Amino acid sequence: MSAVVQPTHPQIAVSAAIFRDGKVLLTRRARSPAKGFYSLPGGRVEFGESLHQALKREVDEETGLEIEIVGLAGWREVLPAAPGAGHYLIMSFAARWVAKEPALNDELDDCRWIAPDALASLGDLKLTGGLEEIIQSAHRLLGA
Repeated sequence: MSAVVQPTHPQIAVSAAIFRDGKVLLTRRARSPAKGFYSLPGGRVEFGESLHQALKREVDEETGLEIEIVGLAGWREVLPAAPGAGHYLIMSFAARWVAKEPALNDELDDCRWIAPDALASLGDLKLTGGLEEIIQSAHRLLGA
């Protein structure tokens, strides 16, 4: 079995701050990158795919949820922290839950609907960098 070869150029990725009944969905990564950290569902944009197409596909693949994308909540750049690590530009969108219940794929091992104002009190959960700011921005975009 060969090792995964990381690209030598930045990769574009998308994520969704999905809101339902005033709470946002956090998902825990089951493998690298960010294994064990809670974040937003999402992933890489495939060649020829729009950001919205990629986001709907990734959310469906990872959680099975149907969403309505509202707008861009922010972006984050993740630089390689170690040799072989990836370089990502993550475009994060505010979204509303439309239908279905979470059905996680093998990339995720937990999910929680959490009120945005409760994020600061979740000291025991490991959150990816910049997550709170993206969620707050998405929350404002939704006028919630």
